[in-house]
Formats: sequence, structure tokens, C-alpha cells
Amino acid sequence: MNEGIKLGATAFVLAGGKSSRMGSDKAFLRLGDETLLSQALKLASAVAEEVWIVGDAKKFGTFGRVVEDVYRERGPLGGIHAALSGSTTEVNLMLAVDLPFVTQKLLQYLLSRALESGAMVTVPRTGSGFQPLCAVYRRGFVEVAERSLLEAKNKIDSLFARVETCVIEESELVRLGWSGEMFRNLNTPEELEKAKEVRFGMGG
Repeated sequence: MNEGIKLGATAFVLAGGKSSRMGSDKAFLRLGDETLLSQALKLASAVAEEVWIVGDAKKFGTFGRVVEDVYRERGPLGGIHAALSGSTTEVNLMLAVDLPFVTQKLLQYLLSRALESGAMVTVPRTGSGFQPLCAVYRRGFVEVAERSLLEAKNKIDSLFARVETCVIEESELVRLGWSGEMFRNLNTPEELEKAKEVRFGMGG
């Protein structure tokens, strides 16, 4: 895929986490010259025509368009449900705000694979498991998410067996020059400090 191509998709930056282990809101932490939120929004804007923030409108309203959870306090599945409930496009990219090593080319690849496969979900899987917060969902997944939320089940990974899912294995990513390390997220101050020091060779 040519660099800089935007596909007919909506991107959602999931910024509603509690950041309890970090001790401060992860979205506003700085890594280099940018906050994690500004970096995620820039990435999302590079690959999708429309970008929304999933989180608290009072907190994030000055940074872009915001959609708030319908099912509160239900973790990332609640955010994905909210995003898909309000989306006007068939294809939707979800990107957690605390994935600073993900690249534009990877997101473009996920979107292109989602369009090619026609699967309900297109999700990477590394040695640490599925990466549901850097994945592509078709709008119809909202029904599966809602049923799960109504059953008080908040786990995302278990839902992939219920729908057609295109799994992008780590071996495929490695073959294309990427590393599973690019999905490393930041949960603690120590991880943030390490991220400031580490430079992964992840292929851009």
C-alpha cells in the first residue's frame, strides 16, 4: 500500500482508561515532543478520513470529536461498543492511546487486510496474545459486543470465536519487517521511562 493513503474507514482512539497503575492520565503523558494522545490522533488521522476519541467529553472535547461509553466502567469493550454504535462507516480502526510504538504503515496494513478479507474483525496476535486495541472491526460487531456487555462479560478476546475473524499472526508481521514489540503498551511510570530510552527496530 502506498504511504499516506487514507481508506474509507473511521478511526477511534481509545482514551477512556483509568490509568490507575500509571498514577496520572496516560493520554497526557509526554513521550518525546508529543503527548500519547496527540501522537495517537496524528497516526489515526494519517490512515482514516474520520477520527474520534473514545472517552470523557469534558476531558477530551478540546482535542477532537468525542464519543462516550454507553456502558460505563466496562473497560475497552465498552469503548469499542460506543465507537461502533456511533460510527457511520463499515470499517473501523480501534487504537489504544498507550501504544506509542505502533506505526502508520502497520495501521494501513491492518485496514487493507480488513478490506481484503471482509472479516468482522481483523486483529494481530503476538506471543502475548490477541491485540484487540490495535485492530479493525466492522460495524456489525456492535451487536456481539452489546450482548456480551448485557451478560456482564467484558472480555474482548473471547468474542472473536463468535464472528469471522482474520488473525494476523506475529510470523506475518515479522515477515513484513515488524516486531511484536510494537504492541507494548505503557501502564506504569517505569514502562514510560523505559519507552523513552528504548528504540525498537520496527520497520516504520
